[in-house]
Amino acid sequence: MSVAFLSARRSKDPLTRVGACIVNKDLRIVGIGYNGMANGIKDDEMDWSKEGKRFYVCHAELNAIVNKIQADLRGCTMYVSMFPCNECAKLLIQSGIKRVVFYSEKKHDKDYAAAARTMLEKAGVETEKYDQGKWETKVQIDFSEIDQTA
Repeated sequence: MSVAFLSARRSKDPLTRVGACIVNKDLRIVGIGYNGMANGIKDDEMDWSKEGKRFYVCHAELNAIVNKIQADLRGCTMYVSMFPCNECAKLLIQSGIKRVVFYSEKKHDKDYAAAARTMLEKAGVETEKYDQGKWETKVQIDFSEIDQTA
């Protein structure tokens, strides 16, 4: 999860920075992404407002899948800082990812979040809320710097 949050720091989105990290069955990183403009589009030339960005921004999950370093993602796990939207859920299902570990579900009450949950469940994709206490680590991770309120 810390790699997903590290990736999120690259986002230029002033409202919500989201990061994603895909690992294979051997727990090796095979894809990383963050929410940002499509390649070739300059971040500072685009509308980053809440309404404007929705037409232009590529979500972290999309970028992680597109930027993968192995051809087959079947059976992989994606760690993502925010629960996927319905469009990203479709990509996760189609790519063969079988598990999604998410940190925040700030937008759980939105219609697209409900649709994402329904699709992921029906497709057999396991979802799990990240539990920092579950992971044995001596490194303290401060996720508060990433704004998940938008």
